[in-house]
Amino acid sequence: MLFFTFTVVGELGYSWEIALGAVFLSGILFVIMSVTNLRKWMLESIPLNLRIAMGCGVGLFVGFIGLKSGGLIVSNEATFLSLGNFAQIETLLSALGFLIISILAVRKVPGAIILGVLIITLIGIIIGLIEFNGLVSVPPSIAPTFLKMDILGALDVAMISIIFSFLFVNLFDTAGTLLGVANRANLVNKDGEIIDIDKALKADSSSSVVGTFFGCSPVTSYVESSAGVEAGGRTGLTAVIVGIFFLISIFFSPLASIIPTFATAGALIYVAILMLSGMEKLNWSEITELLPALIIIVMIPLTFSIANGIALGFIAYITLKVFTGGITNISYGAWFLTLIFVSKFIFL
Repeated sequence: MLFFTFTVVGELGYSWEIALGAVFLSGILFVIMSVTNLRKWMLESIPLNLRIAMGCGVGLFVGFIGLKSGGLIVSNEATFLSLGNFAQIETLLSALGFLIISILAVRKVPGAIILGVLIITLIGIIIGLIEFNGLVSVPPSIAPTFLKMDILGALDVAMISIIFSFLFVNLFDTAGTLLGVANRANLVNKDGEIIDIDKALKADSSSSVVGTFFGCSPVTSYVESSAGVEAGGRTGLTAVIVGIFFLISIFFSPLASIIPTFATAGALIYVAILMLSGMEKLNWSEITELLPALIIIVMIPLTFSIANGIALGFIAYITLKVFTGGITNISYGAWFLTLIFVSKFIFL
């Protein structure tokens, strides 16, 4: 996590052990919120339009990451962004990957996303863009980071804002990802609430604590999980199998590392477009709920933060409701979340 590495350790000068201690403490708070159903109550208090927007915003974020990693868009000092250089073969392969996946998906070929990634990787190997560095390797020792978090060092008044920053980012990054992925997997009820969300929340929060034992910065749900959903994953068994393959891949890291970003970029862009289809479910007739929803969708990728995009949308939602006579329609949960968001911008 950038905040862990560049802010807490880099700018603020704390050791990585103390930073891990802060992650551990934020994880404990995370678990308490999940076990007591406080987190579930918060998520279910989110208005339907904003829930839909969170999923779409995550989709746009995934697409932005795909376009950037594939070189299809590049930074530009004058215009912020500009079109990538299609004279570079990597950029062309990124676009080709997207087209291959799209064609295979339209023709209902099973495993279209995986096949697209493998085809582009194979092309990269054939034309010499990818160097084969072997098949197997011995995993590095975990001894240098195992159980190295400094919890006592993190129990300092000066660390309070850092602990809550970890908690805030983890809470709402995960919330946005869960809502986005669950919508694409049709794992929501008629009210837009995630079915059996308490199980997902408990698993997610406990992993944040366990991850610190091995020296991990905050463990969270990845937006790229949406690619797995589009490939057919629907149950917890999918995550278990993926986890098993991750463990096995530790011994095959040279093989796994040959898959380049330009091979996966097309998959991310394809999944992003599918996730944006949720915008048709927005209530376009109620402007006080539509504008905050659109703010969330746009600001998640522009701020490069799911949490900040959601925060700006909630603040806009409360403001519009209060000054247009809709204050009675605001739930207690929405008030509570907005208070947290405002406090975050002021104090953290």
